[in-house]
Amino acid sequence: MRQVLWRAALAAGLVCGVGLLPWLTRTDPALTVLKARSAERDPSPEALAGIRAHLGLDRGPAHLLGQWLGGLARGDAGRSWISGSEVLPDVLRALGASLLLMAVALVVAAGTAALVCARTLRTAGRVRRGGTGSALLAALPEFLVASVLATVVGVQLGWLPALGWYGPRWTVLPALALGLPAGAVLGRLLDDLLPGAFAEPWAPAAAARGIPRGRIARQALRRCLPALLPNLGLFAVGLTGGAVAVEQIFDIPGLGRTTLQAALAQDLPVLQAGTLALVLLAALTTGVTRLAARLLTGPALRDGALPTLHRPAPPARGVLPFAYGALLLGVVALGLPRDPLALHPGERLQPPSRAHPFGTDALGRDLLARIGHGALDTLLLALGISAAALVLGVLLGLAPRLSGPLVDTVNAVPPVLAALLVTAVAGRGAATPALAVTAVAWAPLAAHTSALLQQERATLHLTATRALGAGRRHILRRALLPAVLPPVTRHALLRLPGIALALASLGFLGLGAQPPSPEWGLLLAENQPYAERAPWAVLAPAAVLALLGALAVTAAGGVRRPRRRTPAAVAEEPSRTREPAVTR
Repeated sequence: MRQVLWRAALAAGLVCGVGLLPWLTRTDPALTVLKARSAERDPSPEALAGIRAHLGLDRGPAHLLGQWLGGLARGDAGRSWISGSEVLPDVLRALGASLLLMAVALVVAAGTAALVCARTLRTAGRVRRGGTGSALLAALPEFLVASVLATVVGVQLGWLPALGWYGPRWTVLPALALGLPAGAVLGRLLDDLLPGAFAEPWAPAAAARGIPRGRIARQALRRCLPALLPNLGLFAVGLTGGAVAVEQIFDIPGLGRTTLQAALAQDLPVLQAGTLALVLLAALTTGVTRLAARLLTGPALRDGALPTLHRPAPPARGVLPFAYGALLLGVVALGLPRDPLALHPGERLQPPSRAHPFGTDALGRDLLARIGHGALDTLLLALGISAAALVLGVLLGLAPRLSGPLVDTVNAVPPVLAALLVTAVAGRGAATPALAVTAVAWAPLAAHTSALLQQERATLHLTATRALGAGRRHILRRALLPAVLPPVTRHALLRLPGIALALASLGFLGLGAQPPSPEWGLLLAENQPYAERAPWAVLAPAAVLALLGALAVTAAGGVRRPRRRTPAAVAEEPSRTREPAVTR
């Protein structure tokens, strides 16, 4: 009951905050609505006064919010301030389009995740992929994948429609753009858990009895899915409300695009209804994923009879992280001596050459120079945000009753809307983009921490440790944190390139890096309109971001738990049977 009240309070606070957005940002909603209705109309005092009187803005935000909530109780979400149409039918149509796109994208993501961890499943965890391909795919921005698919597959080859929303064929390309990066991330998370499942006593016992490998692999997959389902639910909600760029490129009338347009135009009835729909979807998704996790785990979760999912043999550090790091440092070192702001109008969009190894952009600036000079801001800020998100995610994930509803609410907020809310509270400034991204970046890590913590608390060795008199602090320090921190840290590193791109996306709204800054994500945004004419202008910053992703994932493979003998480490030894013991 407490969690239901906590969720309701958070949802109400979010909807009320959205309803107060124009007043929090100290902007005139009448002027914004006038510009959205007709950009050429003169904002005279008479015109603005007419809009205020028509919308009831003179009565204040509290009256408007109470009026909207009163209508919502009768099934009436009001009328759009821009178009004048009823809000609820429009939001439901947009939600239907987004749900269809989300369902197809999840199918693509599931197939991609299966390919990522196929070798681990086939070899029972003895041989694993290096992770380079999945890292490159996970680091690709969705809007870049969408642009390439629309240009190449839709326009040049003509295989599939690249614009509009008229039937099943129109869902393929946007679903691929959303599902491929999401599936790569989910596949890496699943691939991180599978070796621990294959190392549990039942797996070698089943193999010794001649049970087919496929059946053992399916059981290992079932064993790992409960720890992955919370992040799958977050992805589902994110694909519904956060697919703004993909919906814009393919002209899809989805909920994310509708909410973004309402936020920019300050169309409060549409914005409030869209936000409420996302919050309700997040609550429903959370309930479904929790029920599915309980059904998959069975009574073992209640009885504390689960084996531990500790990684039995962390992969040894190879040469790949050093190779990727050296290559990235080499690119930065070559670009630093060059001038990133020098304009050469006669050399616009030149292809790679000896003078310009990465080519030039639309203003004739050297792309290698801009990538080199943008590395410091991009890497340091992304690393700082990743570290802050990791700390917040772990701390809040250790208190799932508090953080669970908060994670659902935060994840239901589209990144653009989160940036506008943070700007309203903190104001515009150099720290605003970092605060906005940090405000939402911790949620997947907290969900991952809570899921792993629930699994680890139900393990046999922890039940024995409690029976021997170990206190909560001892269990947390010696058993729970060693099991949770390494996989969550690897998860945080996997999201490092995405954080760099999230910072760049705020630049479009005037909330992040602004031209002529050479920040990597902003380079992608600036050159994306020229992708068909000069693909190198987009491929160069995309390549360094993908290289950053490969470096993060391969380096994450070396994140190990402590070497000292913990109760979990003793319980993992399959060579001989022993009673779990507590380190005094």
